[in-house]
Amino acid sequence: MEITSLGFRTDLLLLELGGSEFRDTGEYVVVRTPLNPGFWWGNFLLYRTPFAPDDTKIRLDDFHREFPDAKHGAFGIDSTDGEVGAEDELTAAGFEVERNVVMTADRVVPPPRPNEQATYRFLSSDRDWEQVYEQSLACAAMTVDDDYKEFTRRKLVAKRGLVESGHGQWFGAFDGDRLQSSLGLMFDGRGLARFQNVQTSPEDRGRGLAGTLVHHASTYGLEHAKRLVMVADPEYLAIRIYRSVGFTDTETQLQIARPPA
Repeated sequence: MEITSLGFRTDLLLLELGGSEFRDTGEYVVVRTPLNPGFWWGNFLLYRTPFAPDDTKIRLDDFHREFPDAKHGAFGIDSTDGEVGAEDELTAAGFEVERNVVMTADRVVPPPRPNEQATYRFLSSDRDWEQVYEQSLACAAMTVDDDYKEFTRRKLVAKRGLVESGHGQWFGAFDGDRLQSSLGLMFDGRGLARFQNVQTSPEDRGRGLAGTLVHHASTYGLEHAKRLVMVADPEYLAIRIYRSVGFTDTETQLQIARPPA
């Protein structure tokens, strides 16, 4: 299965390691995660071409046929230039188009404002992982209801499973035993390492923790891989942190989603 986008290629790698299933129809790839049906970006259609006029209805019909019980709608486009096509039709149908920056690094530099007070280490206990769950809820950009808690819990099980299966590590910045910032770094075994879920607890932001943790994990990652991959929101301040330690913009990743009604 040929995937052009480095962002989606590494996304699918991690999904596959976590038990997701793929089916390539030629026109699109069906990405399915049976263990977490509420995970939008584990249950979506990845198209190989942008949206032509009138494609929104056709592709939404494809989605409902592939995911008849889904409450959401989600599409990706396997490209690198951020060109979505008939964006006005998607917007009119209630979809939001998200253009994220795929960043890469083959060497890193220390952050301009390192935090030297925290302890940086791998997660090592049930309590460490439970704090990642609690942190994820605290950092959520949407309403935290029972469905979101279940989705987050299932994702945590998948993350921990990848680490315990030897596919990567999860890192934390700690004040004593209290988790302040966290992230994952997973390896494809062929020279790539992909970052996951960089997050800092709201009460700990602005202290240089994320940049220091990213640099710490990157240094570890480049001992085991040749190239690091990070996907970032271009409108969020964290992208400046990644650039400050040596990541450069490489591609644009397109994700198109409509939340449950």
